[in-house]
Amino acid sequence: MMPRVKYFKSLIAIVLVCILAGCSFGLGLVSPEQRKKNAESLARQHGWCFMKLPVAPFTLVAFLPESVNAVEVLTIYIEGDGLAWISSSQPSTNPTPARPVGLELALQHPRGVAVYLARPCQYVEGVDADSCSAIYWTDGRFAPELIDATDRAVDQLKQRFNASTIELVGYSGGGAIAALVAARRKDVGRLVTVAGTLDHEVWTRIHRVRPLERSLNPADAWQDLVAVPQLHFVGAADKKVPPAVAESYRKHFPENYRPEIRVINGFDHSCCWVENWAKLYPTN
Repeated sequence: MMPRVKYFKSLIAIVLVCILAGCSFGLGLVSPEQRKKNAESLARQHGWCFMKLPVAPFTLVAFLPESVNAVEVLTIYIEGDGLAWISSSQPSTNPTPARPVGLELALQHPRGVAVYLARPCQYVEGVDADSCSAIYWTDGRFAPELIDATDRAVDQLKQRFNASTIELVGYSGGGAIAALVAARRKDVGRLVTVAGTLDHEVWTRIHRVRPLERSLNPADAWQDLVAVPQLHFVGAADKKVPPAVAESYRKHFPENYRPEIRVINGFDHSCCWVENWAKLYPTN
């Protein structure tokens, strides 16, 4: 009996690591084309349209309101890691999210003008995906070249709306991207993250998974973020990115400059941000 008990314990441990790492199971059966169509349909229901942003060697995808007007402040939502893995050892062939939580949050933005920015290699195909590699949604998901591409895509969106200030909102791994982009810029009026991977070195240690060796770490960029107003939302019940990750990020800052971490009871990694976003998002 003992060998069987050990087998099942090992199996449970593997499944747990897979879930924490963002494996897809049934969601992975949805094709990339269908995932893209689902996101486009959701955006159209709110009067938003699909747009490609060339930032060589990548092409990034954005969803934005069909009517473009000049705004003083533009809020840009950045998607999470998407469908990065289909098992504990097998990366996905396409990171387009099965559920685009970042897009859902953007569509619930309570005030002003918001747009949505996908991560590199999400929603693209053909020649637009030529520079895509599984590296960019596994250990290189926050690689310098991806931060640079995202930063240039932000420039294009800002110019399109003739905005002078931007707010960056990142969900999950998109929180890390948002922080790393904010660290490069002087026009960020606020950085907001939801369940953000703000210190991936701590995150990988917690889950006992391989370090993201090809990725920049937001916690290391704290000196360039000291002057940026920040608010980081964390679910008290989040097992994928537990509160300890944001707290480690916060502790990198000098005591008088530590950003606000708001832990929400009853919320986990995906529940219940979207349905409560209009109430949670800061009003000033």
